[in-house]
Amino acid sequence: MARVVRFHEIGDAAVLRIEDLDVPPPAPGHIRIRVSAIGVNRADATFRAGNHLVLPKLPSGLGYEAAGTVESVGDGVSGFDLGDIVSAIPQMEPDLYNTYGEFASIPASFAVKHPSVLSMVEAAALWSSYLTAYGALVEVAHVSDGDFVVITAASSSVGQASVQIANMLHATPIATTRGRQKVQALLAAGAGEVIVTEEEDVHDRIMSITRGNGARVVFDPVGGPGVNALANAMSPNGILLEYGLLSGKVTPFPLFASITKRLTMAGYRIDNLDAGRLARGKRFIIGGVERGVIRPLIAKTFPLGEIVQAHRFLESNLQVGKIVVTTDA
Repeated sequence: MARVVRFHEIGDAAVLRIEDLDVPPPAPGHIRIRVSAIGVNRADATFRAGNHLVLPKLPSGLGYEAAGTVESVGDGVSGFDLGDIVSAIPQMEPDLYNTYGEFASIPASFAVKHPSVLSMVEAAALWSSYLTAYGALVEVAHVSDGDFVVITAASSSVGQASVQIANMLHATPIATTRGRQKVQALLAAGAGEVIVTEEEDVHDRIMSITRGNGARVVFDPVGGPGVNALANAMSPNGILLEYGLLSGKVTPFPLFASITKRLTMAGYRIDNLDAGRLARGKRFIIGGVERGVIRPLIAKTFPLGEIVQAHRFLESNLQVGKIVVTTDA
């Protein structure tokens, strides 16, 4: 038996329950890990609330990011031994692995032995955020030396990963945040400039920072009417990548800016990474960790018994960085 988080109805964080369930053996091609730390992602909360791209089949588990120790190996698995320290490489759906618990069974092809310089908590905070940022900025936008990269909602874990990766690529990350209370934390975390959207004109500030040239890349999880200002502050042949729906409002297509500046606007998901891109992403991220230029910023940790509080903190939007839940395993 193991403690597992499930929910039996769609709703706010209070619907999450900790239940004792049997632990099945790993399926062929899978490994079972004893989970030490769980990465909490925005998709977990939207899935629980019924606002995700897919609806849960109740009762449902959730979670796709975790770090732990290999406890059992399924048939046909090679390259992993009992006792190996591994992390789950996340896929898009928040109930695919059900990592919210003391054990999780994950495909061996989506497990990685994480660098020894990382703690379990840091390893659980790594892959979802950094692969999302890597795929968008490196594989799709081809960010390079001298680029200006606008990163909206930059205090999120993906935002923080994007700032670090932009700096690795010798680009200038321009972070946006709604209020002034996070400005110093974002600058300390590597943002080249910070725009406070509740106080400043986003278009004018971007144009000022870029000396009138505009930003070549925008990486945005917010959507909504603000997309127009972002598009109008981009340079010719720029690329605007949308990877979230945080605004909850209709997102217009910036037709005039797209035509006059020959912009590309596209949706982005972490599962845009095919096998080749995923392999390159692993090498890029592990290399950055080993060189000390990639390091997950941990906003706060919670024990598994406080999973409801962890989700409430996530939805408070007070955090800068990643929220991690530990199992005390």
